[in-house]
Amino acid sequence: MLETKTASKPSTGARKVPELSLNSYISGSPAQKNAFIADFFSGLKDYGFIVLKDHPISDDLLNKAYALVKNFYDLPVDAKKKYALKDVGFQRGYTPFGQENAKGSPVKDLKEFWHVGREEGHRYGDQYPQNVWPSEVPEFEPTMRKIYRELDRVGQIMLEALTGPLEVPRDFFFKLSDEGNSILRLLHYPPIPEGVDPRCIRAAAHEDINLITILVSATTSGLQLLDRDGTWLDIESDPNSLIVDAGDMLARLTNDVIPSTTHRVVNPEGPNTARYSMPFFMHPNPDAMLTCLPSCRGAGEKYPPITAQDFLMQRLREIGLLK
Repeated sequence: MLETKTASKPSTGARKVPELSLNSYISGSPAQKNAFIADFFSGLKDYGFIVLKDHPISDDLLNKAYALVKNFYDLPVDAKKKYALKDVGFQRGYTPFGQENAKGSPVKDLKEFWHVGREEGHRYGDQYPQNVWPSEVPEFEPTMRKIYRELDRVGQIMLEALTGPLEVPRDFFFKLSDEGNSILRLLHYPPIPEGVDPRCIRAAAHEDINLITILVSATTSGLQLLDRDGTWLDIESDPNSLIVDAGDMLARLTNDVIPSTTHRVVNPEGPNTARYSMPFFMHPNPDAMLTCLPSCRGAGEKYPPITAQDFLMQRLREIGLLK
């Protein structure tokens, strides 16, 4: 879920995205929990990204998911295109290579992806598209459903950790997003094709639309954030770490106290190899109002209230997924 900004300064390498232990919040002492809350909040304000270690999602599950993602993208193009659901803005199923662009970008990103949404049985059944599953990869459905549930659970933990600093009730974000239109995106960046427009990169500079994004550390490097001084900072992490960043919806709620952070995925400088990643875009319930929190008003609200659904539809049109 993307929106664009541009910048061109290279990373100086002087700063590094903070690394935190999620277990210190889940089962640590009161002092450890309070330290995590303070570091998480300040990290999102200062960098916009956090690397999470010691999280509850098993390496075996993540490794299996990545293997299945590769199996799917190895299928012939015609087999994958059977699952392209253009009429719902590609919110479920397959989005072909070269379909999406960052907001304002004149060229398409060099990627293809698959969207998994919330399981059936929720109160927004008449608003969310139904999931589809590739019959060619039998274990794909149960594995991705499980990954979705696990990342959704971690997302609620992350949002709960923000409630104290933002001076809202502990269940504020849970009530806002308990059955939200959250999306698991299974991304494939193939080797860069010959003759591609030199302006194209794997993912142009953008901000995420949603509240927070939880990214399972990708199979290769390339992710960069736009640091507060205008330089590009490489985001490096160990395999199967979780990378958390703040999106536009959280920025609206907090009046930019927690700003949405510009990031991109650059083309490889070394071997021209494929890259796979699994971001989970944490969304509110569609009827949730994105209204400035009282603790963040300061000199005045920067953004008018809008429902999460209206904001999402606006952004999907801007990035070429919905007409």
